[in-house]
Amino acid sequence: MKDVAQAAGVSITTVSHVINTSRHVDSATRARVLEAIKLLGYLPNSIARSLRSGKTKIIALIVPDASNPFFADVARQIENIGYQQGYSVILCNSDNDPAKQNNYINTLLAQQVDGVIFISAGGAPEDLIHFSERGIPVVVADRDVPLDLADVVLLDNEQAGYDATQHLIELGHTRIACITGPHHLSPSMQRVEGFRRALREHQIPCDPEMILPGDFRFRSGEAVITRLLAYQSPPTAVFVLNDMMAIGAMTAIRKHGLNVPADISIVGFDDIEFASAVTPALTTVAQPIGEMARHTTQLLISRLQGDQEDAKKRIVLSARLIIRDSTAARKG
Repeated sequence: MKDVAQAAGVSITTVSHVINTSRHVDSATRARVLEAIKLLGYLPNSIARSLRSGKTKIIALIVPDASNPFFADVARQIENIGYQQGYSVILCNSDNDPAKQNNYINTLLAQQVDGVIFISAGGAPEDLIHFSERGIPVVVADRDVPLDLADVVLLDNEQAGYDATQHLIELGHTRIACITGPHHLSPSMQRVEGFRRALREHQIPCDPEMILPGDFRFRSGEAVITRLLAYQSPPTAVFVLNDMMAIGAMTAIRKHGLNVPADISIVGFDDIEFASAVTPALTTVAQPIGEMARHTTQLLISRLQGDQEDAKKRIVLSARLIIRDSTAARKG
């Protein structure tokens, strides 16, 4: 900063005000300082600045699977919003591994990030206590945790599961299967509860053998639908709890010489970009990704900017069923 001040013919204090925008500097002087910074290749020491201010201007985003298009889209939108607000966003991909997730938590605590947006891979909600003990605000997205641990932004997954199943029932299907996600994740369990409620309201028996777990990835959709098709009385429709598994299921159905939706109807979940590109186009439940990213990021930034004492918030968003070509009325 001394070199910049000397090159621009100003004081070190003026250079500091230009860099930190902490006080008005006339345009001519500001231009000289910026030119000197450019010529000298000066970069502010972010570590020293964070020691003085107590803020790093860095927030972390922990996701369970960065290869999943849903989480990739959420991460992209959160990063954009954070950038617009002057924050850098560190992406941590836990690979659905609670141990890796815990290692990331320890790393972020050591790096003294300002705040965390957390989409859990599972594990105990107590993982969040480590952040609260350090005074680091956390917003949990797409998962349900007690409000004493964090602010929460999530989808009404139970209603979304109900709406998807109701659509299949209205098409005349009564032999309906469900390919779930891991049972320890709250969104998966809540969507299954909506599935069960729709069957119950229409007095359709819920066969436990028709509810099989996947892992939210393409290959598990293929594997689980293969098991369902081997039943003596296979389903005529399947509600799949994410689009990647649904697309995998559609691929396996074709390999078995069957057609979607003529032989079996498929409903997915998320409305990723591929959902409308596959053939037939996938009927799916669209999550409001933009809304989720905006609420999550703005809620965290409001905490960072002084709303720490306010009561924790729980924001519940609504999904939307998008009917495309992968569902049709039951034959016969």
